[in-house]
Amino acid sequence: MSLLVKSHARGQTMVQLPQGELEYVGFAAYRLSLGESLPVSAGDQELCLVLLSGRVDIKGEAPQGGFKWDNIGDRRSVFEDKSPFAAYLPPGSQAQITALSDVQIGVCAAPGSKDTGLGPRLIEPASMKRSVRGKGANTRYVCDILPDTEPAHSLLVVEVRTPSGHSSSYPPHKHDTDDLPHQSFLEETYYHQINPPQGFVFQRVYTDDRSIDQAMAVENSDLVVVPKGYHPVSVPYGYESYYLNVMAGPKRVWQFHNDPQHAWLMDL
Repeated sequence: MSLLVKSHARGQTMVQLPQGELEYVGFAAYRLSLGESLPVSAGDQELCLVLLSGRVDIKGEAPQGGFKWDNIGDRRSVFEDKSPFAAYLPPGSQAQITALSDVQIGVCAAPGSKDTGLGPRLIEPASMKRSVRGKGANTRYVCDILPDTEPAHSLLVVEVRTPSGHSSSYPPHKHDTDDLPHQSFLEETYYHQINPPQGFVFQRVYTDDRSIDQAMAVENSDLVVVPKGYHPVSVPYGYESYYLNVMAGPKRVWQFHNDPQHAWLMDL
């Protein structure tokens, strides 16, 4: 099974994780032109809508009541030095997203629970923690959209910008074993964008026993599936990388384990 899901150059759906590919994580990215609408339905899942670029109105109904957020979004590109607007929708929600400009939006999904009592909420950029991770050619810029410190049942969502010539998700780490507090089991997807868009990045997904070992040339708007294993990214010179990570598993804790063969890099 290929872990690379190729994007579509035309149509409203840019890329979508095939149904049943992962047990916990769902993801799709959409493009909308001015005036176009996208309906979303949570069903028994919880959703995080991440406004990658553009402006939208969002209105809908949830078990807790109706919601409406007008004219949200102020980012023209994921490569702007700004946090995104996002929205959390609990199970049983339905919403209509209407584009007020050209729009790109990610719909992140994971198992939900009505027992949490969580209602729909707008997640504003000012509430998101931004940080710099790594050093030297391993430096990258992280924005926590829906971290495990914020309320949700399963979903974890984060975006990362990586400069030209740098590595990311590196040294290689994994989170595929339910062994807290040492490591948590979380499936993951990487939705990639590249600047300029004709570029590419490399991503490898591999396990200790090499039962999975795939190295992929990833192009703009492609999706990489990480059911388990290590998953580093390398960005060629001249291009800048963006990826949106969606993680979920049986416990909503992000605790990772570095590849012992490369742990020495942490001492540099």
